Amino acid sequence: MEAINYLLKFAFDTFLMVLVLRVWLQLVRADFYNPLSQFIVKVSNPLVIPLRRIIPGVGGVDLATIVLAYIFATLTFIIIPLLNGGPIDILSALYLGLIYLIKQTGVLLFIIMLVMALMSWVVQGYNPTQMIFSQLTAPILSPIRRIIPSIGGLDLSVLIAFLLLNVINILLGGWVPYWSML
Repeated sequence: MEAINYLLKFAFDTFLMVLVLRVWLQLVRADFYNPLSQFIVKVSNPLVIPLRRIIPGVGGVDLATIVLAYIFATLTFIIIPLLNGGPIDILSALYLGLIYLIKQTGVLLFIIMLVMALMSWVVQGYNPTQMIFSQLTAPILSPIRRIIPSIGGLDLSVLIAFLLLNVINILLGGWVPYWSML
């Protein structure tokens, strides 16, 4: 049963991150023709397009994808306990789904910044994935770079962003009694 739980959680988390990336790519107006952008759009289109007929976007924000991401985050706390024979608490699942969506967005940001930092050491020249990651992290890292400029060629903005993400994760952990399960 543990293997099934793991695979289901992996599937939910992966698709949740794809949906978060889709919204994020739209918000930062990232290059639509980038291979990573195309992958994200093509993987999520089968569920997003039908939902867009019901839930339109508002002010350039794709509400259908946000609602779908929230549904997937909430379903994690309904389906997995149901399969394990546990009780289902819809109100708790709705609350935990929202907190989990926020947490997974932070985890995704952390992963992207970590990969971006590693790629900066290895990749020489133009790389389409590095360009998208740069576009995705610019709204977060640019304000930090204005406050703390590069010191001796070292960009400390990613380190400061990691620190802030950890603080937010600790604060969110106070709102959920069993945070380690998320």
